[in-house]
Amino acid sequence: MSVHVYVDETRPRNQGASLTAWELAHHGASHTLIVDNAGGHLMQHGLVDMVIVGTDRTTANGDVCNKIGTYLKSARRARQLGCRSMSRCRRPPSTGRCTMASRRIPIEERSADEVNFIQGRSDDGSITRVRIAPEGGHAANPAFDVTPARLVTGLITERGVAEASPQGLKSLFPERA
Repeated sequence: MSVHVYVDETRPRNQGASLTAWELAHHGASHTLIVDNAGGHLMQHGLVDMVIVGTDRTTANGDVCNKIGTYLKSARRARQLGCRSMSRCRRPPSTGRCTMASRRIPIEERSADEVNFIQGRSDDGSITRVRIAPEGGHAANPAFDVTPARLVTGLITERGVAEASPQGLKSLFPERA
């Protein structure tokens, strides 16, 4: 099976551009870097079969907390356009981080500088920081959002794929039931 990965740049820290695309290139995986808001367009035109995102926390009912934008740009859009939305548990539910209710997950507010400035490598190879927003304005930078389990097709764990539900998690992690 041929797989091609579209990688969101992942603003504001650009981890998709600097980390994910690097890892895919390092492993010889076919990929294309896209701007964050291009994913819906690609899904709308039938170029995406599945959306895979990470999860920093997974609740007992299957909600996932991940990088800001996961809820709106990945899960909701995927559901609307008929794509599966899978979440890879970076910290698997077996670590005990699945007992928290969604409403209790603290959402970190990071520095506005991450939004007001971008950082990248210049042609001479040096790292450069450039302001992209006008001075004197305000920027908000919530780091994470929570995607409800009803928008997640499945949770990819070290023990296999589970339905994003209490029953699905219990089927893979019966010792946590």
